[in-house]
Order: sequence, then structure tokens, then C-alpha cells
Amino acid sequence: FDHINEEEEEVEEEQLETEGSETFELDAPAERSGHVAVVDGNVMYVWGGYKNAQTHGFFDLYLPRNEIWTYNMESGVWKKHVAGGNLHTSMSGSCGVCVDGILYLFGGHHARGNTNRIYRLSLRATTLVWEEMKELKGLPPSSKDKLGCWVHRNRLVFFGGYGYAPQGSHRGTFEYDESSSLGYDSPGRGWNNHIHVLDLETLTWSQPITHGNTPSPRAAHACATVGNRGYVFGGRFKMHRLNDLYYIDLDTWEWHEMQVSVPQLGPVGRSWHSFTPVSSDHIFLFGGFTTERETLSECDAWLYCVSKNEWRPFKHNHTESPRLWHTACSGPDGEVFVFGGCANNLLSHRRAAHSNELLVFSVQPKSLVRLCMETILQHREHLSSYWDCLPKHLLYSLKQRMSRVNTLGS
Repeated sequence: FDHINEEEEEVEEEQLETEGSETFELDAPAERSGHVAVVDGNVMYVWGGYKNAQTHGFFDLYLPRNEIWTYNMESGVWKKHVAGGNLHTSMSGSCGVCVDGILYLFGGHHARGNTNRIYRLSLRATTLVWEEMKELKGLPPSSKDKLGCWVHRNRLVFFGGYGYAPQGSHRGTFEYDESSSLGYDSPGRGWNNHIHVLDLETLTWSQPITHGNTPSPRAAHACATVGNRGYVFGGRFKMHRLNDLYYIDLDTWEWHEMQVSVPQLGPVGRSWHSFTPVSSDHIFLFGGFTTERETLSECDAWLYCVSKNEWRPFKHNHTESPRLWHTACSGPDGEVFVFGGCANNLLSHRRAAHSNELLVFSVQPKSLVRLCMETILQHREHLSSYWDCLPKHLLYSLKQRMSRVNTLGS
């Protein structure tokens, strides 16, 4: 049911150290799935998830809750940062989003089940410190993981997920998963199609009244914001992994189902995939897990054209790198950075093939500035004496890319 039993690490309530965050320059983060990644400027931030424990059994181990990894998209350098604050436990399946340099982290699954706590982390601060947002008004979402989020007008809009039945009056549908109560004391879980909005100015939770053709409950779907539209593709509901596409108008709260003329020519149903806006008119779909329990990659990347309501297969060089429960972030130069995830069937009895590989997809034409940068680097022996004539921001970017060239192959 697109949920992993992870019972290796106990929930820890104590405060993390706040005495200055440390930074380490290392090769790459550990392999992982179910993590969070966001972008601020030209830096990607990675947190959480889980990997295989260092045993011969099939045990999962959460990644440390105080670790934040950054990847500079220009220099290609990974760094590990140690954060402080009151983040209560390590998790997988959380929902993370960056707004104005602040990472908001909601929900997830930990060693004792699901949570509906929400945290924030200022990514531009000198010291990285997690803060739990406790003084919120209104009715919060139920405890869940594997949900999606849109951002519009300084509001976080959360949709769907898999978790406990809601307490109180929640708009929408909750469908109980009969296979989820494996123990006598287990509360059981299920899928939902709830929408919950957090206004970042008033710090208030609310549930809008929606109209139109509402999607079914689902989890492990993928969301993308384009203008005032919140798109959602696929996900799992009961025994099916879906290939339907909807959007909700984030101003009027009206749902629309986007039906293509020839569904057979579009992507197959999937969960644990990524759906990443790459322009004002295109969204990039990659990877996932089918109803037949196949991990997708080969010939299975797609570009969705918003204005034409049209899917187009996207050719790429990573056909030998199947992925599910990875992350995908759009960079400043028309590239999508896919990090981590699993390369095989997470629900089988085989050991999970978690990855720490970074896959880069060029989904938009390179800018003129980027093409000039690459040409200057290619002919750096002849042109380096003129570099100091460049504007400071271009010189800085050039030196960042130069450090990447110098370390290639090492």
C-alpha cells in the first residue's frame, strides 16, 4: 500500500543542538528514498528519507533528522550541514516546499506512525534551526504521509495522502485501507482527497469548499503549480495506480479533469513519481511505480504541455536508471535534478536498491548566458586573461563552474 514499515529508529523528542550549524564538504549524501528536496536560488536542499540498515535482514533506517544536504547547481558541490532546533524525529514521506527562502515541512511517517506536525527552516540564515509551528489557528490536516502541495498567494495548499482517519469535520473523502490494521492496537489508515490550506500571513488552517469533478482519494501522487493552477497526476488508490490528470483553480477552488484525446499515447498509471514545472507551459514527469509493480525509467519520461493539454515522450540518457520515490527539482538553466529514490520494487522481498545518484535532464533550451559560459570554459586557456572584465556576478558564476570542471574525473 505504498507504505514502508520502518521501525529502526525511536521517536526522539529532545531539542537538537542550536549552537551554530556545522558544514562539511563531502562527496555526496547517503542513498535514500522518501526524502524531501527543494530549491532556493541555485542550491538544492535535501532532507530526510530512509535507507537500508547495515544488517543482512530487511530493515530500514531513517536518515539523521539534523542533517541538511545542499547541492550547488553551478559548482556541482555537495555539502552537509548540521541543523539545530526542535524537529522531533527523522521521517520519510514528508511534504516539503520552499517559499521565500523558508523550507516548510509537513507530515511524514516515523517509527511510531504518521504525524501532522509542521516545521519551518530558514535556509538563508547563518545558523540552520528547525522551528515547529505550534501557534497555528484552525483545523489542521490529519496525520499522513505521501501527500502533495501547491503554493499560491503565500498559501500552502496540501492535497491527499495516506494516514489516519481524520478527527473532526474534514471536507472530502477518506477511504479506509483494510490491510493497514496489522496489529491489535493499530488504528488503521487509508487514503484521502482532502484539501487543507495554510495561510502564511495569518498562520491559519482552513478547508475551502471545492466545486467541479473532484479526484478520487490517493497517495504517492505528484503535484505541480503552474500560475493559479494546481495540477495533480497519478498516485495510488486501493489496488490501482492512476494515470489521471486534474487541476484545481487555486483562486476559485474548481476542479477540472484534463482528458486527452488518445489516452493510450500518454503515460501509464503510477505512484511514487515526480511531476516538475519547467516553464509556464510545461511539466516534466519522470519515474514511478506501476500497478504491475514495475519501476519506471526507460522510455518513460514525459513533457506535458499545459496550453495544448498534450503529452509528449521525452528522450533522455538515463534509460538504465529506473527510479521511484525520488525527488526532482527544477534548476535555473532549464534542467531538472533528480536525486535518490529506489531502482527496484520496494514492496518485494528483495533488498531495496536505494540510490544516491544525481540524474540531470536538460528539458529546456539553454539560455544565451549559459551557452556563452560553456564556450568561455571550453576556451579558458585563451580567454582567462579577460575574465576580470566581466561583471562580478558573471565572474562568480564562471568561477563556480570552473571549480566543477577542475574536479571532474577525480
